[in-house]
Amino acid sequence: MSGDILSQDPAELRSRMDSGRAHPARVYDVFLGGKDHYPADRAAAAAGLAANPRGYLDVRHNRDFLRRAVTTLTEVDGIRQFLDIGTGLPTAENVHQIAQRTAPEARVVYVDNDPVVLAHARALLTSGPEGRTEYIDADLKSPEQILEQAARTLDFSRPVALCLLVLHFVEDEQAYPIVRELMDALPAGSRLVLSHLTEDLNAENIRAVQRTYTERGFTFVLRNRRDVGRFFTETGLELATPGLVPVHHWRPDHAAPVPAQPEQSYLAGLEDIEKVRYKDINDVTDADINVYGGLGIKV
Repeated sequence: MSGDILSQDPAELRSRMDSGRAHPARVYDVFLGGKDHYPADRAAAAAGLAANPRGYLDVRHNRDFLRRAVTTLTEVDGIRQFLDIGTGLPTAENVHQIAQRTAPEARVVYVDNDPVVLAHARALLTSGPEGRTEYIDADLKSPEQILEQAARTLDFSRPVALCLLVLHFVEDEQAYPIVRELMDALPAGSRLVLSHLTEDLNAENIRAVQRTYTERGFTFVLRNRRDVGRFFTETGLELATPGLVPVHHWRPDHAAPVPAQPEQSYLAGLEDIEKVRYKDINDVTDADINVYGGLGIKV
């Protein structure tokens, strides 16, 4: 386990927490039915849902894309090392759980800089005896620091799958160089799992959501298919089948988990944002999704 995380002073973490301002990782936690967020995060999520009542499908299908991609990488491609940057709060089906189910020896390094996420790092650091799971307190905008610390756990002479599902929170002048620096450090055979919000698909819905979040101080960049594709082409990666597509069309297996349903009387008493955790996302349509996803291979 990472000594840096386990030795973190809880008081120092608390001093970094700003409960009065929404944070993307915690807003994501609201949509995933988590409990590790503050009223400001809940308010931001509720505003996003009001702007796009089916917007929870973007979040949940983005997460399900990650499940399918990691499953493919472990079961089909034989990848045994993962670097997940911007992982967010612990939830069901984290990368190490998916990977180590198939390959108990798999190694996973998580990276985030939200102190609430860090405070819950111990929940993530639960690898099976054959594998290893670590957590790094670092910002995506510091790729050199990430690579240096990740090298304590991952063997950069062997393929690594880099998971990036958060680049819509990074401006162009930083986003493309960051991905290039990270992929340049990884050997041939490595993979890039990437998803990104776009206005190509259902522009009115996602622009309404964008307004609610930028009003709260978030960086929220919507890139078109060409510009999302640049993350692959500018790093010399080959896109695996089916290419760069809306996430619900990326190798669908129709196995998204269906939440257990409470009594209707209980459900009726919940606010709309609370009902999201019980939604079945298998009823998705093309009019619901505003996220591209793809898997690139470094040759």
